[in-house]
Amino acid sequence: MINASMSPKAAREYIRTNAPLATTSGLCPGFAQANLMIMEEQYAHAFLKFCVANPKACPILHVSEPGDPFPTELGEHIDVRTDVPGYRVYRHGALDTEVLDISALWQDNFVSFYIGCSFSFEESLVQHGVGVRHIEAGTNVPMYRTNIPLKSVAPFHGELVVSMRAMRSSDAIKAVQITTNMSKVHGSPVHIGAPEHIGITNFAQPEFGDPPIVQDTDITSFWACGVTSQLAAMNAKLPIAITHSPGKMLITDRQNWELEYS
Repeated sequence: MINASMSPKAAREYIRTNAPLATTSGLCPGFAQANLMIMEEQYAHAFLKFCVANPKACPILHVSEPGDPFPTELGEHIDVRTDVPGYRVYRHGALDTEVLDISALWQDNFVSFYIGCSFSFEESLVQHGVGVRHIEAGTNVPMYRTNIPLKSVAPFHGELVVSMRAMRSSDAIKAVQITTNMSKVHGSPVHIGAPEHIGITNFAQPEFGDPPIVQDTDITSFWACGVTSQLAAMNAKLPIAITHSPGKMLITDRQNWELEYS
């Protein structure tokens, strides 16, 4: 059974059993989580340039060698084929299937990108007394498409995806101060306040994750989100691309403090 305070290794061992897990948010406090993007080697250089051009959305923690499913820089005994709670498989820009294990799909020319995740800064928010509504409720963070354009690197292009956390206005100020120096996990918010100003037209129904939890006195804060890379890959219409399912991240052995000033 999953336990929020278990070690990353124990959490990954649980995930390998393919037991259902709604989200990794709040799991393994103190340890960094990562977004995942896997593609064929011929597209990897362009995607790397895309990430460098859009560091808020796609801060890179590690890039694998072709065919290597073991990101030892992120932790011992990690197997990217089995250690994520859910994977999405895209073919030619369309979602083909969602699976719990990609061992049967693995190719020797796959390059894996591990991208920083905002779940990593949530620990600091909680430690500083900032309420994180979706953790308190045991739900997934709401994520939205916006009208904020990305810097294109052919064939990758699109608009920014953001994750939203609602909080008291005084806590929103704290959240900015806490996350500003954590550039490897998206850094400070890209927008605070009216969601319609960044193209969110149906706030109650996010494109990814669960509906928002907002109290009467809350202000909404939006951070760049690693799901942005999924939409860019969809727009590129790659023959195959594999990502994590939204909210279901790779839990690494790297500690959050290592990412704070990197």
